[in-house]
Amino acid sequence: MNFIDLRSDTVTQPTAEMREAMANAVVGDDVYGEDPTINRLQEMSAELMGKEAGLFVPSGTMGNLVAILSHCQRGDEVILGDLAHTFLYEGGGMAALGGIQPHTIRNQPDGTLLLEDIRTAIRSDDIHQPTTRMITIENTHNRCGGTPLTIAYTRSVAGIAREHGLRLHIDGARIFNAAIALNVKPSDLVETADSVTFCLSKGLSAPVGSVLCGDEKFIRKAQRIRKQLGGGMRQAGIIAAAGIVALEKVLPRLPEDHRRAHLLADGLKHVEGIHLEPHTPQTNMVYIVLDEYVSEDAYAISKRLMEKWVKVGPVGKMRFRLVLHYWITDPDVEKTVMAFKETLKDVL
Repeated sequence: MNFIDLRSDTVTQPTAEMREAMANAVVGDDVYGEDPTINRLQEMSAELMGKEAGLFVPSGTMGNLVAILSHCQRGDEVILGDLAHTFLYEGGGMAALGGIQPHTIRNQPDGTLLLEDIRTAIRSDDIHQPTTRMITIENTHNRCGGTPLTIAYTRSVAGIAREHGLRLHIDGARIFNAAIALNVKPSDLVETADSVTFCLSKGLSAPVGSVLCGDEKFIRKAQRIRKQLGGGMRQAGIIAAAGIVALEKVLPRLPEDHRRAHLLADGLKHVEGIHLEPHTPQTNMVYIVLDEYVSEDAYAISKRLMEKWVKVGPVGKMRFRLVLHYWITDPDVEKTVMAFKETLKDVL
């Protein structure tokens, strides 16, 4: 029996078509710019994002770090949310490897940063203070319920950045989910950004990789930074081939993950002992919270659920994140609801 794994969309495995494409990929030396499969993936990605160029990188974490190091210098400061993935889950790379200081401000429940908070965080021209160089936002926002940030909001942030001569980077690990939720083109969501990353290895089901996009001058600099970080791969078209299949074949079916997220939420809202967070789900993530009278915490409940062949991700003592993806079916959703119902009945 296989586990129903709802911990993240990072657990997705490559499809049969991806495996075939990887086996048959035409490759070259990407550090020399001679891998045709990499080049095609980068061109496709740039077109989807409405940018001049793209750069294939091993991970979203590297993509975000390359962007920051390309836009900033040592001693600069980046404004970002206190719940941003780049701040919480990327190993402090900007500080450790770039000498760049994160300046966190509070994320709102919908994943946004208050515009006034951004303005207040921008440093004055004072030799005692670091230089504000960049603003980073996240779309969709993982820790804030998988919420999509709108075109209008991003334009407002970009307006502040332009007013103060700052760069705007979007951590768009799940930008396609945001586009689907808002019924817009991905390029519309990042039009006013200087750079954007998106992941191939989450909901798009590829085994490895992200793409960083921006203008040609930025990408040329980013190539050098990628090399310094050890991300200059050689015949990497073998893995880029899966990314091409992801964009051509898996991307169009992402709405199915959103549909199943609603199906899961509809089932779980009737389970005694838990309640849905407000407005969940907005994309492919369902956030639920244990009621106060439940005798065990989320970590203990997750262990009980594993005994029923369901893996879930606690994101706090009483909170779960359940992520729908390519390998979750409608029957899996039904089994998950039943597993929660049976498990919670034992701990009420």
